[in-house]
Amino acid sequence: MSADPKIVELLSELHQLIKQTQEERSRSEHNLLNIQKTHERMQTENKTSPYYRTKLRGLYTTAKADAEAECSILRHALDKIAEIKSLMEERRIAAKMAGMYSDSDPPRKTMRRGVLMTLLQQSAMTLPLWIGKPGESPPPLCGATPASSDYVAKQGDKVAARVKAVDGDEQWILAEVVSYSHSTNKYEVDDIDEEGKERHTLSRRRIIPLPQWKANPETDPEALFSKEQALIHAPPHRPQDDYSVLFEDTSYADGYSPPLNVAQRYVVACKENKKK
Repeated sequence: MSADPKIVELLSELHQLIKQTQEERSRSEHNLLNIQKTHERMQTENKTSPYYRTKLRGLYTTAKADAEAECSILRHALDKIAEIKSLMEERRIAAKMAGMYSDSDPPRKTMRRGVLMTLLQQSAMTLPLWIGKPGESPPPLCGATPASSDYVAKQGDKVAARVKAVDGDEQWILAEVVSYSHSTNKYEVDDIDEEGKERHTLSRRRIIPLPQWKANPETDPEALFSKEQALIHAPPHRPQDDYSVLFEDTSYADGYSPPLNVAQRYVVACKENKKK
């Protein structure tokens, strides 16, 4: 299979940005070394003269400008990565839809559970970390921040969907959006665990979009579920950490199983329907 020319082009641009980042970092190291040496001389002489104050002011001004330049390149690189992932997702959806409506292809086999779990873990690991500018609040769908009331999930988006099981009980499943009808305000979604076999038509209130960014516990703790909220045993403490989550299990005396690690990607808030 030949590589997608557009993706190859974007990857080349990303490579150049990574090189620029390294060049910018190497260029700024000399100035940072000067700052360190100036502080060491001040400590040796045990004085802060006007000369040193003026020199440090200039050095720190340069260091700040260097850091901002490197930050700008890194943000550009992150945007490029997001563009590549979006394009790859478009290609995946197009291939899926083409296979779905092709009569010549053999029926698709259900994905093995082990393969599915690996893909879900990879999806959680590659979920981008939200890195806002100073004073900028996390956007909707960052960590525990819910989507806006008028948000409509796109084709291919992963969502939590409330469906009726074979026995009539309702349950939450992980699903992928196939389409959304603005005339009926309903989604068509596929059950991830039974791709190509289980399709559900559901109203918006039965759909919860999954986070599109991880929240950084060190800078945006308010964008995470707290320990005080139901079933959260412990929130993440570092960007790479998972939640520790309790699960209802009647086989245990307290009604809950021991806590399990769950990635931010798969932790959402839902309102249970009250039976009348």
